[in-house]
Amino acid sequence: MKLLYLNLDRGIPVQGDKGASVHVREFITAAAGLGHDVTLACTTLGEGNPLPPARLLHVPAPPADTALRDQLERRERACLAHDDTVAARICAELDQRGWVPDLIYERHALFHRAGVTLAARLGVPRILEVNAPLVEEQRRFRGLLLEADARAAEAASYRGAEAVVAVSGAVGAHVSAVLGGGERVHVVPNGVDLERFGAAGAAGAALRAGLGLADVPVAGFVGSFKSWHGVPFLLDAMAALTPAFPALHLIAVGDGPDHEAVAAKVAKLGLESRVILPGRASHGDIPAWLGAMDFTVAPYLPQPDFYFSPLKIFESLAAGRPVIAPRIGEIDGILRQDADGLLYPPGDLAGLQAALTRFLAYPEQRAAMGAQARASVAARGWRAVVAHCLALAPVECAA
Repeated sequence: MKLLYLNLDRGIPVQGDKGASVHVREFITAAAGLGHDVTLACTTLGEGNPLPPARLLHVPAPPADTALRDQLERRERACLAHDDTVAARICAELDQRGWVPDLIYERHALFHRAGVTLAARLGVPRILEVNAPLVEEQRRFRGLLLEADARAAEAASYRGAEAVVAVSGAVGAHVSAVLGGGERVHVVPNGVDLERFGAAGAAGAALRAGLGLADVPVAGFVGSFKSWHGVPFLLDAMAALTPAFPALHLIAVGDGPDHEAVAAKVAKLGLESRVILPGRASHGDIPAWLGAMDFTVAPYLPQPDFYFSPLKIFESLAAGRPVIAPRIGEIDGILRQDADGLLYPPGDLAGLQAALTRFLAYPEQRAAMGAQARASVAARGWRAVVAHCLALAPVECAA
């Protein structure tokens, strides 16, 4: 069918490295692979990775009103102004191209309800994907001035969808609370590119040899260097284990606001010779980095309402790398204790140290879990996930 994918969030560059950017590209790639004719309408292109296989309809947001002195209000009003005009802009462009979708699939964005307007004008159904309670997230972490407008747009966007895809149970509960019921809410966790990550070992072996790590145990982290991702917490655990496991090395791939602080902590703990910080890596390079690791750690710090469905855990498992992570949110349902990973209480340094010790002291157990890891996500390929999501559309569209 003809599928219009909407990504109106200016903070999710389609060609970027963040997990949300990867999600957008993987979804569209899988939809195209299933035979659907996809047009992507997006606000921000970004750079660093190839565009997915879709017609591109770029609808950048208008510049912020510099007359407003408050920077937060300036950004928020720019989002509202974008939402006011973007549906008409997309309709005009589609009309010029002579292309009418059968279905709209939209990634929910803060302050945006334009997808509802667009679906009504085009006379097509709309599926909405919700990845986080964005109003609460914005208010808690970045500040939110026009909260009433944000909540009104959120409720309208949720109500105007024939089906809502929530990436975790916590997100599904949030959407159901806003709607006053969960009849149209479907929990569908993230997927993974099984073919690409399944070949991680071969690419990783060469990378590992080039780093001089062929004969030492290597732990890994892949993600954003943000405070709640817990890289300094992982460094503390590693430093405490130095007397027992002096050969342990860590590769921490990624960038972010805390990257310099992490590098400083590595130096302070005297771990410079055993911690590799390669910085930003394109998503196409991540399989090789995972292949260079023996196991990965997702050391999320405790936080209320952990609602994520972490792509990096699925990708690690698909690469045959077992995972150590806290027993928090959806992770407890993704990882199977003693099968494809080890779980510890959130924020428990001794628990993280015990999990690391087990993987380091018993490499045969670690290898066995790695062998089971890929099988655990065999049904989580992106094509299966996308087919499930699109099947939520009315029967005439899904067909």
